[in-house]
Amino acid sequence: MKNLALLLLILSFLIFNACDAPPPKENVQDSTVEESLPAQQKSTEINKKSIVFFGNSLSAAYGIEASQGFVGLTAKRIDSLGLAYEVVNAGLSGETTAGGKTRIEWILRQPVDIFILELGGNDALRGIDPEDSYKNLKFIIEKVKGKYHDAKIIIAGMEAPPNMGADYTSKFRQMYPKLANEFNAALIPFLLDGVGGIPELNLPDGIHPTPEGHKIVAANVWSILKDLL
Repeated sequence: MKNLALLLLILSFLIFNACDAPPPKENVQDSTVEESLPAQQKSTEINKKSIVFFGNSLSAAYGIEASQGFVGLTAKRIDSLGLAYEVVNAGLSGETTAGGKTRIEWILRQPVDIFILELGGNDALRGIDPEDSYKNLKFIIEKVKGKYHDAKIIIAGMEAPPNMGADYTSKFRQMYPKLANEFNAALIPFLLDGVGGIPELNLPDGIHPTPEGHKIVAANVWSILKDLL
């Protein structure tokens, strides 16, 4: 009987404490999630996709304000349309395809959803063999696709100066559509279409666009980019 009385006493104690026990942990977690939802909804930046412009002084808006360059203008247009994309300007003045090859690993430390490759112009000015430029550009694209398989690629085509000779300019021009075909990438046939060679749309150096020239370049980019957004 004493053992039965002791057992009943222990059961009574357990039942009493169970009634005063705190709510299960899952209820506390649900409450925390609900309280954090407003903050998550306000932080739309987290959900934005990334557009990376990887280029030279053209992307870097040499000689003018960055906001006046075609990359800055593209960013403004995207923001004005309320599109969930962040534009990253990875343009570096003087960059060659070989320089881009060594720099790409560092750039790929950030997410990439759309990659716009704007390199080659400085190679042409230096008379670098188009075959070498092609290999460097191919390496860059392979690195992007290797890390971000679903990334969309846009290749910005350029033209070599006519004083390099017909054979050189032809080989140089052909490497851009060749790369686009190999990687199923979108192609801007000539980034400076409507701007290159027009004095009033370029700075005194005759190479880099003025703010007005960059507006035309931005339109060239947008004609291809808009279909990928």
